Amino acid sequence: MGAEIRYGKGRVTPDANKRIFLIAAIGLALDQLTKWIVIKTLPTGGEYVVIPEFFRFVHWGNTGAAWSLFRDNNYGLLVVAIIALVILFQLRRHFGADTKLGQIALGLMFGGIVGNIIDRIAHGHVVDFLYFYVKRRSGVEVGFPAFNVADSAICIGVGLLFILSWHAEESPAGETAVTEPPTKAELSEPETDSSP
Repeated sequence: MGAEIRYGKGRVTPDANKRIFLIAAIGLALDQLTKWIVIKTLPTGGEYVVIPEFFRFVHWGNTGAAWSLFRDNNYGLLVVAIIALVILFQLRRHFGADTKLGQIALGLMFGGIVGNIIDRIAHGHVVDFLYFYVKRRSGVEVGFPAFNVADSAICIGVGLLFILSWHAEESPAGETAVTEPPTKAELSEPETDSSP
């Protein structure tokens, strides 16, 4: 009988839930604190150059999703975020909540999603303030879309889930890395000696 992948199939214990919520709370607090500082120190649309021609603090409102996709759909995206949060919470055991790496990933994602939900309700948009960019020789500025701590937490969480999934599915030898323990029937089967 072949080994079966057990990734994300374990029981979510109270300790696992506590870890997830603690990480989510820390991420949420850091996200909201940094946004509060930006709101208090920079006017909407304002900018502060940290590293010339590379990095600025900005105070930009994003009514869309990542990379400003679906712009001006704040409330539609709010509903989508709430639904995604509920589904992710209900299915957390399928996303490695029985492992420490999965708990970190889920905590980061929950904290990030809630942080951006709060923004959409409180401000009517997500507050973005980290902006990396370069200037071409022509003087044209090319920038990575502005983001915030919540966005970073979500991306890191998703990345960790990919790592967790990859480790669960493959071992260096190409075999299943995480297996179900043998059943009682398998343990009671007598070993056969194939030697002559």
